[in-house]
Amino acid sequence: MGKRIKIWFHTGATSDIREFSIYKTVLNFIFFIFISAIIGASFVGYDYYRIKNISFDNIVLNQTITDQNDEIKNQRSQIQSFAGEIETLKKEVANLSKFENKVRLIADIQQTSNSSGLIGIGGIPKEELDTDIPLEQKHNNLMREMHKQVNQINMAAKKQALDFEDLIKLLEQKRNLLASTPSIKPVDGWITSRFGYRISPFTGRKEFHSGLDIANKTGTKIIASANGRISYAGRKMYIGNLVVIDHGHGRVTKYGHMKKILVKSGQEVKRGDVIGLIGNTGRSTGPHVHYEVRINGTPVNPLRYILN
Repeated sequence: MGKRIKIWFHTGATSDIREFSIYKTVLNFIFFIFISAIIGASFVGYDYYRIKNISFDNIVLNQTITDQNDEIKNQRSQIQSFAGEIETLKKEVANLSKFENKVRLIADIQQTSNSSGLIGIGGIPKEELDTDIPLEQKHNNLMREMHKQVNQINMAAKKQALDFEDLIKLLEQKRNLLASTPSIKPVDGWITSRFGYRISPFTGRKEFHSGLDIANKTGTKIIASANGRISYAGRKMYIGNLVVIDHGHGRVTKYGHMKKILVKSGQEVKRGDVIGLIGNTGRSTGPHVHYEVRINGTPVNPLRYILN
């Protein structure tokens, strides 16, 4: 089996030295086993260290994935919330358009432009707003639809703003026109002679009566039936003390047979301002006011312009 190797060692209890012999081949084998055990232990330790690191990395990765999933859910929730706000905004713009149409209808103002621009914009699909959509399913279609609708709503809102500006201008003109349109009786009293043909109390012949005669006691206040400017305030042969108000827009009113004129030519008056007192001046059979409404120079029935 090869050479023997002698090994001496103390017994410990005595000072005797004993001899022990072993084959060199066996010793080499033992040394090989010892070295192999050390190397194996090193590999096992390294693998354990590597597995521990991988396990830690997996924990960190899993936490990162969980955080990212939570972030995706949060972003999806925000996207769906924005989509709902877009739907609400569309309804608000549509309601503004309906309100504008109501105002135009009430004020008898025709639509001068096309619709608000929301016609033809589809709604966001409900399945895109489902909170249970799997995380791997993307919101690409929803994002494209939201971007498209935001642009359309922006255009519709700008157009609606222009429509309202136009409507405000027209309402302002309408307000001025309405304020300048005769709409109330110039005096309380009894209608003694209406607009149209009648038998004249002075000639007994049929003649055209261009206004309305309203009787009351002498000194009763006469008021302007609309906003305007006094274009005449003085005496005329047959109609006596006369006030003429130019309301603009081709509208003129006349007030005759006054006892006293309380305004001057060129003076601005508002609807309801006192302009004179009932009297019996000129050709008259009793205290009353002769009230005329003329549109572009043509006398019209004043009853059409009395709302009270």
